[in-house]
Amino acid sequence: MSARDVNTPQIAIPDWLRNGLKNRDVAFALGVVMILAMLFIPLPPFLLDFGLAISLSLAVLILMVALWIQTPLDFNSFPTILLVVTMLRLALNVSSTRLILSEGHTGTGAAGKVIEGFAGFIVGGDYVIGIVIFIILVTINFIVITKGSTRIAEVAARFSLDAMPGKQMAIDADLGAGIIDEDEARSRRKVLEEESSFFGAMDGASKFVRGDAVAGIIITLINVVGGILIGMTSHSLSISQAAANYTVLTIGDGLITQIPALVVSLAAGLLVTKGGTKGAANEAVLSQLGNFPRALYMAAALCFGVGWLPGFPLAVFLPLSAAMAAMGYMMQQFNAEKERAEAAAADADAIAPPSEDTVADMLRVDDVRLNLGAGLVPLITSSDAALPGKVRSLRNLFIKDFGFVLPPVRIKDDANLPSNTYSISLQGVETARGEVRPMMMMVIDPSGAPIELPGEQTREPTFGLNAVWVDEARASDAELQGLTVVDPESVVTTHLTEVIKEHMPEILTYAATQELIEGQSKEYQKLLNDSSSSSPSVMLQHVLQSLLSERVSIRNLPRIIEAVAEASATTQNIRAVVEHVRTKLAKQICQALADPQGYVPVITLGSDWERELSNSITNTNGEETFLMSPQRVQEFVLAARQEIQKFSSGDHWPALLVSPATRPYVRSIFERVSPMTQVISHNEVHRKASLRTVGNVGN
Repeated sequence: MSARDVNTPQIAIPDWLRNGLKNRDVAFALGVVMILAMLFIPLPPFLLDFGLAISLSLAVLILMVALWIQTPLDFNSFPTILLVVTMLRLALNVSSTRLILSEGHTGTGAAGKVIEGFAGFIVGGDYVIGIVIFIILVTINFIVITKGSTRIAEVAARFSLDAMPGKQMAIDADLGAGIIDEDEARSRRKVLEEESSFFGAMDGASKFVRGDAVAGIIITLINVVGGILIGMTSHSLSISQAAANYTVLTIGDGLITQIPALVVSLAAGLLVTKGGTKGAANEAVLSQLGNFPRALYMAAALCFGVGWLPGFPLAVFLPLSAAMAAMGYMMQQFNAEKERAEAAAADADAIAPPSEDTVADMLRVDDVRLNLGAGLVPLITSSDAALPGKVRSLRNLFIKDFGFVLPPVRIKDDANLPSNTYSISLQGVETARGEVRPMMMMVIDPSGAPIELPGEQTREPTFGLNAVWVDEARASDAELQGLTVVDPESVVTTHLTEVIKEHMPEILTYAATQELIEGQSKEYQKLLNDSSSSSPSVMLQHVLQSLLSERVSIRNLPRIIEAVAEASATTQNIRAVVEHVRTKLAKQICQALADPQGYVPVITLGSDWERELSNSITNTNGEETFLMSPQRVQEFVLAARQEIQKFSSGDHWPALLVSPATRPYVRSIFERVSPMTQVISHNEVHRKASLRTVGNVGN
């Protein structure tokens, strides 16, 4: 504890105040109820004085807060506060009117000391002066401040709503380009929504201010006319006595309510005129005015010249001119010193060694990165850029189809790439690249036949089909011929999708697996940790990678965790665990392979191949190995591919149906030569699945 802490006296907070701070919601509700009660319950003069003092203090507090906030959203509760203080003033007006009309014949102190004090100080014995001052204050508040603030609030609300779609698209574009992360994008969207709601509320709240001003005028007229009539008829006062009493009281009441109204209106004007300016009012206004010393010099020269005109007081204009010139000189020196400091800081940064954060950024490897050549940069920077949105939509696609959470795809320009070339890097290694032509359309013939259209001949980068780049005007002609027309953004997105599908196992890192586990309920996390595996998270990662390599969805992660826990109780062999998990996912696997008629098309193996594959599996000391001559492996692949190619033109490829013991080895054979071929075992055929044999691989 420091000496300052020891010497500082500790202020004891009373229990009632501490309890009140804890129950602020109840206190606020009681305050609103009391304001409503004042509309109907008569107040004695001393309570009216207390209420008027609170109204004036609140108005000053609101003005000070409006002066010191950095942005309008820092005071987004202003519309609610404005409604409450307006109701407070109106309730006080009703209470003061009741006292003035009922007790005004007794003298100018009938409505309390505050109203009498304002009346005596402002009116000064002549209520005509008070009437003039009151009219001026009402005019300033109602016509100048309130009307201008209302118009600015209306325009700000309309522009804020109109600009929201464009701002949201800009945020999405920055997110897709990797300029910001998801947390920053979420924060910006929240600010955008709050800004729109605030200006919309201010548009409506400004009507409170105008209504308050109108109500003040009406109440003042009622007090004057009604008071004089009551004084003359009920209390036998002369017209001069009635006018003196009731007019002075009314003017005092009007001033004590109009001054807080004027202050709050000024606060509202400061808020709506702040717009996009950041910083307190003094920083935003004075710093900008002082940033131009020449303007101060010109204003000083003008004041100096006006002072020498005949009849003008030189003693007033000369000191003012000198003060403005001195301020201009000080601001000029301050700006020069600031520029020197910024230049020195820039030089220091240029020669300083890289910081730890910079080194960390340089060493960071993006899981998925799309690099664009200079000619393709407009695909992400133009106002109607569609590429960031399409890349971002891949996240939902992979979650829905595979249960795979795609990491953010970073889109960057790369000066080392040719102008119209893009490249796809996975974990820092370039995996694929292609070329597209901006402002043109790619025409593809799905059959692979040559395309007879004028344009630039090319090959589709994802599947290697024949294609032609044509102008957008010829795209409709190509569609009429039954050809597929694709825009450049879709070409890039399709290529990126297929590359990610092929490399999902590599992208599913240990950290990504941990995120999937943490997203499960506590029961399944405990089940995984209680499994017999020494490293359950690592085993689960290997299982998920094996499933993704065969395009099996891991969305049903609880079912997979259950299967891993069951299998790990008897074996630690990853291959055996994967086969057990696939058996538990039999219904899902068969549903994914089913054709539109509900059948699972399969190609079976001849008995000779089944026997030879089974005999190639040997078990040594509990470890299985697959030994088959390379020649026979090649013959088996050729025979199977010959049968599979018969269905290459269809939308649904049949799966290769083999025995459970040989399935992992047959899959490893086809993994390199035909990765799209699905290999399933008899154990993975669900009991309700309907098989349809469409081919047989014989010797």
